[in-house]
Amino acid sequence: MKNKGLAMTIIFQAESANYGESLGNISALKKISRNNGDQYTYISRQAIRYNLMEQIGEKEAPVKAEGGGDKKVIQFLGEATITDFPELDFFGYLKTEKGSSGKKRSAKVRLSNAISLETFKGDIDFLTNKGQADKINENMNIAQAEIHKSYYRYTITIDLDQIGIDGEITIDNKEKARRVKKLMDTVAFLYRDIRGRREDLKPLFVIGGVYDVRNPVFQNVVDVLDNKIAIKNIEDVMMYEGIQEHTKVGIVDGQFSNSDEVKVKLKADSISMFFNDIKGKIDAYYESN
Repeated sequence: MKNKGLAMTIIFQAESANYGESLGNISALKKISRNNGDQYTYISRQAIRYNLMEQIGEKEAPVKAEGGGDKKVIQFLGEATITDFPELDFFGYLKTEKGSSGKKRSAKVRLSNAISLETFKGDIDFLTNKGQADKINENMNIAQAEIHKSYYRYTITIDLDQIGIDGEITIDNKEKARRVKKLMDTVAFLYRDIRGRREDLKPLFVIGGVYDVRNPVFQNVVDVLDNKIAIKNIEDVMMYEGIQEHTKVGIVDGQFSNSDEVKVKLKADSISMFFNDIKGKIDAYYESN
């Protein structure tokens, strides 16, 4: 089977979608800082993985707790295999066994963190339970939470040639294609439930394809500046051999100030057409191998 990598970089818009540890009575968003001091919020790859598996509609891989106290570890059951559980196929596993080195499978679907493309300005929401406290004439409780609304960017890479293969197990190519296409359908309408809100994580802009290199091709060049897609960065990467002819672009018409320019220069189509094209390439790859 030819080594092929499916890579796509996605931009979506969300608000306050991943919190870390609280500082006193302030709930802090997960953040990273750059050298100039700017802070950017992010949604962890673990959070995105959780939402993908929660929404994909496949059987959950069974787990167990090993050990005790602070050393207790939750891991997949030893008898659970990629044959029945796409989660193990996509994201791998580590199964420890006494008296052996255990069993390990690396992830074949890799996710980056979804990092905001707009800086965090320190906005804080003031929260109370006044409505409930008034019912019984009690003083309300007060809490605070950091808030941030921004465009976010993340990248998915998939080693297509390694899906459905684990040691002596080899899954039928039709099933491999079905799994990957169902994952694409989930990405296309991904959402995240957090603190009474349902945040829409579906793509507003997406670029990618199936390539001979298994690199997150557009991960570091897709950007939004003043509500405009940074086209020049993308065009520069397109110059590499084997990239432009295999790349498809999808955009929500009118979302960005330069949507028309994106459609002309990057030959962008609708988001639905992008995913239809990608799923066609997935079928073609597995039918030819």
